[in-house]
Order: sequence, then structure tokens, then C-alpha cells
Amino acid sequence: MLKTIEFKEDRLLILDQTRLPQETVILELTTAEQVIEAIRSLRVRGAPAIGVAAAYAMVLALRPFRGNDITVIRSGLRKIAQNIINARPTAVNLMWAIGRLIRVLESSNTYTEVCSVFLNEAELIQFEDETANREMGAHGAALIPVGSTVLTHCNTGALATSHYGTAFGVIRTAWSQGRLRMVYATETRPVLQGSRLTAWELVREGIPGTLIVDSAAGALMSYGKVDCVIVGADRIAANGDVANKIGTYMLAVLAKEHAIPFYVVAPISTVDLEASSGKDIPIEERSAEEVIQIEGRPMAPDSISVYNPAFDVTPHNFVTAIITERGIARPPYTEALLLACAQID
Repeated sequence: MLKTIEFKEDRLLILDQTRLPQETVILELTTAEQVIEAIRSLRVRGAPAIGVAAAYAMVLALRPFRGNDITVIRSGLRKIAQNIINARPTAVNLMWAIGRLIRVLESSNTYTEVCSVFLNEAELIQFEDETANREMGAHGAALIPVGSTVLTHCNTGALATSHYGTAFGVIRTAWSQGRLRMVYATETRPVLQGSRLTAWELVREGIPGTLIVDSAAGALMSYGKVDCVIVGADRIAANGDVANKIGTYMLAVLAKEHAIPFYVVAPISTVDLEASSGKDIPIEERSAEEVIQIEGRPMAPDSISVYNPAFDVTPHNFVTAIITERGIARPPYTEALLLACAQID
């Protein structure tokens, strides 16, 4: 597994996911503005990964404030923090990570102290992400019967986290335990995270995988070829509604129609108890070029209108279980998620 994110000698090293699978390119980022651009352009993506990247962006943002009074430092960093949050508004992990650094900022009184606590907190966030991924993998794999074929959407592997993966982490663990027979990966239009990234990870890991177009999922289910669906999440509301990559809702409806378990895998940091339901989750809309072009080549008339939401919301009644590092949450989700969040030390 490649490290998606690494902080080294005052530089944030990220694997540029827009260049995969053709090239493996590591970017060296030295300013918060560069990290913001990388998040917005999907060079680094996946809710947990951009949370980690956001934390390190705050570390980089601090450097120009050397020698300033703490009041100036706090005011300047709050503005930068909001710019980072605005880069991808749906994934709550980003806002969650920034919130943690702002809290330690408020309790620090000198530039040197802020430097120390910022780096420590960012490294802790990354360590917690890696640990949580492996714990989710263990919890989720127990739900996969031996010999199962799994369908997954978008990319939730090591590329979408700091290491190992969320939904793909379950797949990885189930494969290592001999439970998994094969994985169907949707191509995940319009940016092809499934065909470019998940397929790439499956091949690298030696896990048997088959790539399908998004619209083939229903046919596969009707043929009895899918035993369960496993996806990640960018934000989970208090009632269990799940915001995830566009196309997830369609898969959940199809899975319920065919009596196939539909599992969501995400760390507790993805749960937003302030959002009472999916209606409270902001849905990012992205540029028309992602739909009408592929790698810069036109696939539709320039003048056509385009609706390009990056995410959709799956109502909680379509979700069989939510797998977190704290265990498996089942309906009623309002109580289960509240209890899981309350377990945080």
C-alpha cells in the first residue's frame, strides 16, 4: 500500500490521484493554498484523506505568522481555516479536523507553542485514521460470508484515507481472511474513481476484481451475482442518512429491491450529529467539464446544460448497517450513532 499522505521536513507529500493509473506522481506542497488547490481539484480525495490533509494545511499555514502576536496568529489562521473548509463542503471530516486544530490554537499562547501542538494534533489525526481503518476492516469483515461477491462504488481504499481504507479496508480484510471471492467495482462517473483508482488498488493488492459501468449494477443484482454492497461515506447525519459519491442512492435502492445487504463504512469523524437528517447536508456541485469531457476530450456538446452533484443522500431506511471503528451500528440509527459517538475517549 502506498502512503497517500506524508508530512516530511515542512512539506506535505501527497500522491496525485488525478494522474493515476497512468502515472504515480508525488506532489510536494509547502503552503496551505497549495493544499486547498489539491483538495479542490481531487489530487487528494476521500473524506478521511482530506481531513488529514486539512490538518497538515493548518500546520503549513502557520509558518508565515512567525514573529507575530498570538492575537494576529489566531485571527489569520481562522480565516485560512474557513478557506480550507470551503474547498469541499460535503465531507465533514475536513471540518472536523480543522475544528480540532482550532481548539488547540485557542489554548496556545505563543507561535512556538502553536507550532508544536499543531504538528502533534495533525500527526495524531493521521494515526487515528490509520488505526480506525484497520478496526473498521475487522468489524466489517465479520459481516461478509465466506465465498461472497461484493459490489463497491467510488474509491474507499488507501487512496481515500491516510492508509488501508474504509469500505475497501473491509474488502481487504475479508480477502485476507479467505471470505471474499470477488469484487465488482463500478466505474463511478463522472470522474471515474472506480475505474482509475479502485481497479488500480484491486490489481495492486491481487484481489480478484471486475470493473462494470455504473448502469450494470442492477442487472448484476437481478442475476444473483452480488451478495452485498459496501460503500463509504462523506457525511452521515444523526438519523443515519448517508451522503456519499453520486450514484450511491441508486445502488441502495437496487440492493433493497433485491434483498441484498447494503453496508456503509466510515469512521466516527464522518458522523455529523449536528445534521439531523440528510436534508441538512450540503451537496457540492462541480464543474460541467467533469461530465462533458474525459481527460480533456469532449464527449458532449459544449452548449448542453449539465447538472453535476458530487454526492447524493441515501436515506437511512436503505442502509443495513453502518460500520465504524467503534463497532457496527444498526437501526434505529439515532440511538446507535449517538452511543457510538459518546464512546470517544
